[in-house]
Amino acid sequence: MKKFLFAIATAIMVSATPGAQAQWVVIDPSNLAQNIMTAARALEQINNQIRQLQNEAQMLTNQAKNLTGLDFSALNELRSTSAATNELLQQAKGMAFNLSQMETEFARLYPDTYTAATSGNQMAIDARARWRNSLEALRTATAVQSQAVQSFVSDEQTLADLVNRSQSAVGALQAMQATNQLLALQSRQAIQAQQLQITQDRAAALEQARQVAVQERAREVSRRFQGHGTPYTSTTVNYYNH
Repeated sequence: MKKFLFAIATAIMVSATPGAQAQWVVIDPSNLAQNIMTAARALEQINNQIRQLQNEAQMLTNQAKNLTGLDFSALNELRSTSAATNELLQQAKGMAFNLSQMETEFARLYPDTYTAATSGNQMAIDARARWRNSLEALRTATAVQSQAVQSFVSDEQTLADLVNRSQSAVGALQAMQATNQLLALQSRQAIQAQQLQITQDRAAALEQARQVAVQERAREVSRRFQGHGTPYTSTTVNYYNH
């Protein structure tokens, strides 16, 4: 604007007729118009530069927002819940979760057939161990179920916190971090669901195996009562129904 006014004043001064006796100011219209157009173009250039600087400032502000990190992490809560479930599985009694150890125990306690060399007392001890395995498998499954129910409350709160922070994110980084934590929560829940399914299936499988072993044991007991193999004693009869 200052340049615009200065250009007009200059045009007037240049166009004035010199001399002490001059009473009228003579203005050259074409020259004045040219000066005005020059001043207008200069003003437009200044406005364009101002708008460019404003856009660059806004871009820098947006970049700063996009690089702003999320001041919240649900990692500790997710780890705590997963650790509690894993601890239940590690403390589980009965049939081991370790593959090689499980195979050894299963082959010993759930044989395909009983031979005449197996004493009645040993079969009774094995039957008791199988019953104990089924009981502990059910106990583990119900414990994992209870742990899953307890985690619902904390998961609901964590989910609400993450959704709120995702919706109020000021930049791409905060939104991405909130989304990643939501995915982590979903993954943890999926893992817990798998753990729960494993314990339930394990309890059902051990009970089915126990029933098969009961049938095989009953067949061997019947054969021995008919006079074949080592006969049963009163000690072994007490465990017959296990």
